[in-house]
Amino acid sequence: MSSPSIQWYPGHIAKAERSLKEQLKRVDVVLEVRDARIPLATHHPEVDGWIGEKARVLVLNRVDMISPEARQAWQTWFKENGQAAYFTNAKQGKGVQNLLRAAQDAGKAMNDRRKKRGMKPRPVRAVVIGFPNVGKSALINRLLKRKVVASERRAGVTRQLRWVRISNEIELLDAPGIIPLKLNDQSAALKLAICDDIGNAAYDTQRVAAAFVDLLLGLDQVERADGGYGDAIAARYSLTLVSDAGEPYTGESILANLSARHNNDLERAAHQLLNDFRKGILGNLILELPPMESSVVMSSTSHG
Repeated sequence: MSSPSIQWYPGHIAKAERSLKEQLKRVDVVLEVRDARIPLATHHPEVDGWIGEKARVLVLNRVDMISPEARQAWQTWFKENGQAAYFTNAKQGKGVQNLLRAAQDAGKAMNDRRKKRGMKPRPVRAVVIGFPNVGKSALINRLLKRKVVASERRAGVTRQLRWVRISNEIELLDAPGIIPLKLNDQSAALKLAICDDIGNAAYDTQRVAAAFVDLLLGLDQVERADGGYGDAIAARYSLTLVSDAGEPYTGESILANLSARHNNDLERAAHQLLNDFRKGILGNLILELPPMESSVVMSSTSHG
């Protein structure tokens, strides 16, 4: 199997992007939500240009799916690059109050300027943006402490922009997931597919599952103190990762071995592999290491 080519840009995203750029003029603070397992792949390359000088709060959601060591490594890396990263688990509400305070603090400068001009303060206007399925709607529901916007673990649920008031201090704009018109970085596109952050019509499940295993085995080249990602797969499915001749198996051959338990149904095996990762059954695995990171423990595997 060759490496899959992945492109996905449904019509509603193009429309939402136009509306979002228009609404950004009215916004004081931008909450940019990324997937903690792939913090770089879930950064839209055009967002920096759209935001300009506006205050930004960086949110890394799904902190429950990465190890404490990975969190610390990314926190350090972002800090060294001039950004504070707020880690959240929108599903459970972890880290959400810190995020709310950060958004209010970031918008304070706007009301300070209004005060100087003799104007009354108004609620801070914040927008939540990010790729599809990174947890934006779940985050908004947590901020509101009630379910106001539809939230499902699949891409493309939110399709229109809408304002919701959190309190007298802050209003939030819920925006549909945005994605580049063309996914030029195919290694990033692959990670989006593995993490279910783009629609499944965009990719071939078997190819992505095989590439996922290859990616994990590649990450194992990084020094670890607690064994590697390959160990998580080997233990979970009772598979060997090397042939009798001592040659390492590829993702494709490991997928074929796994399919033997599903009547040689490769599609079913591929779905199992990806779903086990997406549900955290393979353990706390991330798919990206901070650039130049070489000796930090990045995984905490659980074999159940």
